[in-house]
Amino acid sequence: MALMFLTETIQAYRERDPAARSNLEVLLCYPGLHAVMFHGLGHFFWRRGLHTLGRVVSHLGRFFTGVEIHPGARLGRRLVIDHGMGVVIGETAEIGDDVYIYHQVTLGGTSSAKGKRHPTVGNNVIIGAGAKVLGAIEIGEGARIGANAVVVAAVPAGTTVVGIPARPVERAPHKPVFDAYGTPAEPCLDPLLQELGLLRRELMELERRFESVPQDYII
Repeated sequence: MALMFLTETIQAYRERDPAARSNLEVLLCYPGLHAVMFHGLGHFFWRRGLHTLGRVVSHLGRFFTGVEIHPGARLGRRLVIDHGMGVVIGETAEIGDDVYIYHQVTLGGTSSAKGKRHPTVGNNVIIGAGAKVLGAIEIGEGARIGANAVVVAAVPAGTTVVGIPARPVERAPHKPVFDAYGTPAEPCLDPLLQELGLLRRELMELERRFESVPQDYII
């Protein structure tokens, strides 16, 4: 079973990373894959009540890969952690299948209380580099989180969010595709930029109307 999961994860790397030239290269040279393998062992111990041993394995994984995954976190199948360095996944985080995570991503908590305090990430989600997803929130299936976004509220399925704090952006309907770094290649409109554009057009219209007033009427 473990071999099957490893094989399909390597295949996921090869399908999504054009730099991956062979299965052996992925197995030997991809720290994100190594981090998931360390987590599998640490999680095995954690579920059997051997918490300290699980934490030791997790710490070794962090030392060798630069990826910190708490042994209590639950990871789905075919998880790809691209580049890996600086990724942090908290104890009560839950990640679905076919999720793609870039470097410097944090799935963190906003409370020191025990219990569920980390995000739940649905299937087929992409989280861009540097994004911070904080709290016991849900990221819906197929969502896209842009690079460096700070997400503190739930994200509906199929939604793309960007910015600090993260806000949904409008996108033209399209078939599901892989968006590198969680950022769509087609144009998308930030709602804040839309508002600024509207204000600019209104200001230009007022200036045009002012210039059309005869000078005799201007006091």
